[in-house]
Amino acid sequence: MSELRQSARQLARRWWPVALAVPLGAVAGAGYATVAHPVYAANSYVVVVPQNPGESATAVNFAQAYGRLAGQPQVLAAAAAESGHSATELEALVHGTTSPDAPVIEITGTGTGPQAAVRAADAVARSLVAFANTSSKETGVRLVPLAAAAEPDKPTTPSAQLDLAVGGAAGLLVGALVMMTRRRGEQQPAPAAVPAPDSTAPRPRAEDRDAATAGSIR
Repeated sequence: MSELRQSARQLARRWWPVALAVPLGAVAGAGYATVAHPVYAANSYVVVVPQNPGESATAVNFAQAYGRLAGQPQVLAAAAAESGHSATELEALVHGTTSPDAPVIEITGTGTGPQAAVRAADAVARSLVAFANTSSKETGVRLVPLAAAAEPDKPTTPSAQLDLAVGGAAGLLVGALVMMTRRRGEQQPAPAAVPAPDSTAPRPRAEDRDAATAGSIR
């Protein structure tokens, strides 16, 4: 029983930084999830349609290009007034995503409320369609709205479970670093002590010192 207690004490002395940091990190993550402002996300979809049948690969390529243009000033400027944001603010709230094998552009809008996220996504989607279709004769493709954004039921962030897990993982990392630092300090060898002169060693007699001095003079 004493050996079990001794092993438990050794483990506690070695692992206490991790045991302390993980709960503290989880509590910090839960606290952030409680006080953070909610952010909602809504998705609007646009499809690229080729004017000539059989050019699906061309439509996919243009979808990739127009997906990158969804966050550019020439598209955001026209959508700013409708969304209730400036072009600079809208750039941080909206982004486009494409698929490598489908001519579909997903416009994701974010906001502090469900309706704000929907307005941002739909405004940029409509602006992108209008911008792209002015060059449809040259490109040979047209953009068509596929699905308007729907109001999200719950915010995307903060997520209590995700923030709790992230906080616990951060605490684990910090605790492990502290434990490794302590172990490294314990393993460093102590500096070797310089031996003191032996006071019991016999000292040379006075006549021996005089003889040695006289011999050196000669």
